[in-house]
Amino acid sequence: MLHTFVALVQDKPGVLTRVASLFRRLNINIVSLTVGESERPDTSRMTIVCEAHEHAADRIRASLYKLETTIQVDEVNRAEAVVRELCLIKVAAGPNQPHGVHSRSQIFELANVFRARVVDLAPESIMLEMTGSASKIEGLLQVLRETGYEVLEVSRTGRMAMRRGHHTGRVLKALG
Repeated sequence: MLHTFVALVQDKPGVLTRVASLFRRLNINIVSLTVGESERPDTSRMTIVCEAHEHAADRIRASLYKLETTIQVDEVNRAEAVVRELCLIKVAAGPNQPHGVHSRSQIFELANVFRARVVDLAPESIMLEMTGSASKIEGLLQVLRETGYEVLEVSRTGRMAMRRGHHTGRVLKALG
């Protein structure tokens, strides 16, 4: 079962290593991990997606709180959060490609259907930027491959999540 945790942690060197080591000690695989600035100075926001047994969430949350750098931990599921990912996809699209001259226009059409943006054009490739659910990104990659386009590179951020609606009192108290 996939669990998604959003943790606010102190923005200090070594915090990422401590969190990764914690999951290693618990023998739990991290599927996706994103870290960046938060709305609070000197605080980073980590979105950790891991695969673990259904009842492991309490143990993971308690272990994260044992880290001295942890400020707040919240487990969110898809029903109560917006979950997105960013992806850059470089596709071969030059005159020597199987689709020939029409390859660029067909890639533009596919990008439009999947609401991706063209962010770079090179003589032999096109780079697309796409945000959305992991399944939407997988869908575009699958269509590109099934229609004969060569996907040269893929770079994905991992999942980011934010609880819908207003902050709970518990989160506001932690931020205050």
